[in-house]
Amino acid sequence: MRFPYHRLMVPEAPLEQIEGGLVPGGEGWFVVNAREARWLHREGRGESLPFEGPTDFPQVGINLFVLGRGEPIGMYHWEADQEDFLVLSGEALLIIEGEERPLRQWDFVHCPAETKHMIVGAGDTPCAVLAVGAREHQAGADWGAYTVDEAALRHGAGVEQETNDQELAYARFPTPVPTRYRDGWLPIG
Repeated sequence: MRFPYHRLMVPEAPLEQIEGGLVPGGEGWFVVNAREARWLHREGRGESLPFEGPTDFPQVGINLFVLGRGEPIGMYHWEADQEDFLVLSGEALLIIEGEERPLRQWDFVHCPAETKHMIVGAGDTPCAVLAVGAREHQAGADWGAYTVDEAALRHGAGVEQETNDQELAYARFPTPVPTRYRDGWLPIG
């Protein structure tokens, strides 16, 4: 099929080596291996791999999390956009709309917009979770909120007072620091 217009070629984003590993160094397509990428150590919240690097993906956020027992991905919240999660290995606890549900490898969680939720590591081995979230409504105060929930508070993933201020919700946690991937975080394959 011929195109009636000139198709532009999307450039490849260069990968840059920074503290902790590789990140995309600009706009464009790229391929990076999760074991070579820059991870963040989040004291009390496990390890995370934000695939974006310094340039945010405008439409979809995608992150890989590795959680130990009792470590939450974040604080119990709802968002104006959908989020989805796939457990790649290990066990976790889903807190959703005030209920608790156990999760195991290959469980998929779909959270439509405004679903209150959080995932907490629950097993004796690391739990790897792939998280994907839309970003259509993430700018401004109407992005969502951190809500008070007894189950989330019991598992260290809740706030004492409702807020939509991320800094307040995460005030008890230190700033994440760059780190390298460590053997055992991800399933062998």
